[in-house]
Amino acid sequence: MKNKTMLQTVKFSYIIITMFAVLFVFRTSVTMAQTLYVDAQKGKNNATGTITHPILTLDEAVLKTNSFKGNEPVILKLNPGLYTVTHKLTLKTAGPANSIAPYTIESVIMPDAKAWQPASMPVILSVSGNNDDYEFAHCVGFFVSRNNVNIKGLKFMGNPNTGVHYYYPIRRQDKTLSGLNVSQCYFIGEANSSAIQSSFWASGSGIHVDHCIFHNSKIAFVLGDNVNDFSLTHTIIDGAYNTAIWYGFAKTTAKFTFKNNVITNCYYVMVYPVEDGQPSYTFSDSYITNNANYLGNYPKPQDKFFAEANKRIKEVNIVKKGAIKLVSVADDGMTRDNLNLSAASAGKCTGAGIFSK
Repeated sequence: MKNKTMLQTVKFSYIIITMFAVLFVFRTSVTMAQTLYVDAQKGKNNATGTITHPILTLDEAVLKTNSFKGNEPVILKLNPGLYTVTHKLTLKTAGPANSIAPYTIESVIMPDAKAWQPASMPVILSVSGNNDDYEFAHCVGFFVSRNNVNIKGLKFMGNPNTGVHYYYPIRRQDKTLSGLNVSQCYFIGEANSSAIQSSFWASGSGIHVDHCIFHNSKIAFVLGDNVNDFSLTHTIIDGAYNTAIWYGFAKTTAKFTFKNNVITNCYYVMVYPVEDGQPSYTFSDSYITNNANYLGNYPKPQDKFFAEANKRIKEVNIVKKGAIKLVSVADDGMTRDNLNLSAASAGKCTGAGIFSK
């Protein structure tokens, strides 16, 4: 009888301990990440941001994250729709800027999902006037003010506001920051109506871009001070009518990865400050075709580029011939592989484009 009572007591204690363990795991899983859902079509102002009660605007969602402690991951999940941005959105939390916890803005449906279509992609359209005066008056979309920011599966359009001459969808000014990862995004500008001056203007280290498409941005990248550990892979840059990459300012170091890319129809592929000379980087496994110029130097007092022969860039499996053909809108409208390499295009072997699988 005594043994039976003891056994019942042990079983009861085990049940209680198990319940507390489950509660602990549940509470931990809840606090491990702060997630807000945003829906430009079905969301509401002042919503809680849960999957069933999404926030209406990206402006409000980003503002909410600014008060988060920042010691756990922050995730903004965007449903399909058009997100008009009316001012500079500062990506930060209330915690220290050097937090190791990631801050992520991503599409609910990513391009590799079977259900994905171009209409699944959240569209970011800034209509703001000039909202920053660092060095000169310009407009910024996302202003990255902390470490470890991830941006995934979004389509950035140009700014149609006629009062804006220079628009930068993604800007990171602080050269001490690290970790800016951008994956499976479109950057699409139109010089005569909604221009993008440069899709990125970023300083600091750990800038990683993969499986993106840059179409008719004046510049794809302006890489500023203290740039180290920059990588560009599996990406298409088409129609940069200034340069694909404007690289190299103060204390820029040489960890630079460039592979499996397609660069076409650009005025320059890469330019750099004349004072620092041509960098000794490696370009590999890429198609660089039909560009007006390859490399160029930039003397700041003259404020123009000068073409320069390749002296230091090491080329490994670089192809400079072949017709690059991108899928474009026809009578049947936009297709799933819009602006990706067509089946008949040179460069298919690079795997460059919006799909990672």
